[in-house]
Amino acid sequence: MSSNSHSLDLPFQRLRQVRTSLLRLHKALLDHEKIAYERQYGQIQSRGDFFNLVISHEWFGWLRPFSQFIVEIDEALSTKEPMTLEEATRLLAVARSLVTPSEGDAGGDRYHQAIQASPDIAFMHAEIANLIDS
Repeated sequence: MSSNSHSLDLPFQRLRQVRTSLLRLHKALLDHEKIAYERQYGQIQSRGDFFNLVISHEWFGWLRPFSQFIVEIDEALSTKEPMTLEEATRLLAVARSLVTPSEGDAGGDRYHQAIQASPDIAFMHAEIANLIDS
């Protein structure tokens, strides 16, 4: 493989790595929010109840862009048509904006709070930021 084709593969490899890291971060954020939710509203009785809350309750609404973006990556990686370099670059840019908390935005504020509250989430956040920017 030439160095030119290797350099073209890097965005695709990075996108796959970002996807894997985003899945881990998403799970950690869900767990973090579940604990906070249960402190306020009481214990969630089942996985099914939790799933319904995640997809419909406003408490978890700020996490839906993460879920939707992971699905978008999965769809882009699984199409029969090869992904273009432009599409991979666009998805990495979306990932960057997703993990860049912006003040004043409710989701960004909640994400920032989770980063501050959990060393594990902070580590995963840094890992994704490094992957995107490498």
